[in-house]
Amino acid sequence: MSVVERTEDAAISRPKAVARRLRGPKWFLEMGWRHVVAICACLFALFPIAYVVSAAFNADQSLGGSSLIPRHVTLENFRAIFRTSQPAGSEFLPAHYVRWFLNSMLIAGATAVATVILGALAAYAFSRFRFKGRRFGMLALLLIQMFPQLLAVVAIYLIVLRVGDVFPVIGLNKPTALIVVYLGGAMGVNTWLMKGFFDTIPSELDESARVDGATPAQIFWGIILPLATPVLAVIALISFITTLNEYVIASVILQTTQKQTLPLGLYQYIDQQFGKHWGPFAAGVLLAAIPAALLFTFLQRYIVQGLTAGAVKG
Repeated sequence: MSVVERTEDAAISRPKAVARRLRGPKWFLEMGWRHVVAICACLFALFPIAYVVSAAFNADQSLGGSSLIPRHVTLENFRAIFRTSQPAGSEFLPAHYVRWFLNSMLIAGATAVATVILGALAAYAFSRFRFKGRRFGMLALLLIQMFPQLLAVVAIYLIVLRVGDVFPVIGLNKPTALIVVYLGGAMGVNTWLMKGFFDTIPSELDESARVDGATPAQIFWGIILPLATPVLAVIALISFITTLNEYVIASVILQTTQKQTLPLGLYQYIDQQFGKHWGPFAAGVLLAAIPAALLFTFLQRYIVQGLTAGAVKG
């Protein structure tokens, strides 16, 4: 066994030895309170999820009457969100859940892919090239992200309205228009994060590729991007989840029921004064979380590496 391995084993076994020596109040003062804090934090984070799951299977449609343990378990809430017409005697509204789901997946997926490509191109330029205005450009990208998104809602609406007269494909009530608007804020923090990761990739790789006759495009697509997979996965995940949950700008651009996304469509269940249906709303939210959870699970191995590798240049 090498010296490094013995050192690591000693570092791992030291807390266990300390825990065995401590008993009673001393153990709680040294380590026990940390377990209490961790358990409280987990309960605090899991409580909203447990409440949504309970409401999704609860026959009671009022939020005040719901509890963590449903009194009457039912699947009617899930049936209601897939019902495209309102049968006689039904209290639920006609739903277009599948359409909303597909719209959200299309918009969020396209935005995530385009965000990764645009951010990677900008980050590679800022990391590898030296040009006039480079520092000012990076600061400008960061400062623009400091302004709240709500400040630009009116301007975005007017721009999309006028541009739609010339290019109808990116006009009002078009998913492509919403994707283009989202891409307007694709850079900024994403560019900074990717630039920090690109800085950790040795520039000698670029020089060796140039000596072998590789073009700048071949270096970027064939060498840099494969090595930057962790940070690209993180940016794609953040962009996908953010776009999937976005409501304000989507409500301004998408105006018909068939073109709406999940946040807009599901809001119809709880926007009535005397007819709020929290059961179908919770069921729709629960199903909408599945794609994000699956994507997070698939990209899990890249997340920690992508978030930390660009923090320290080495």
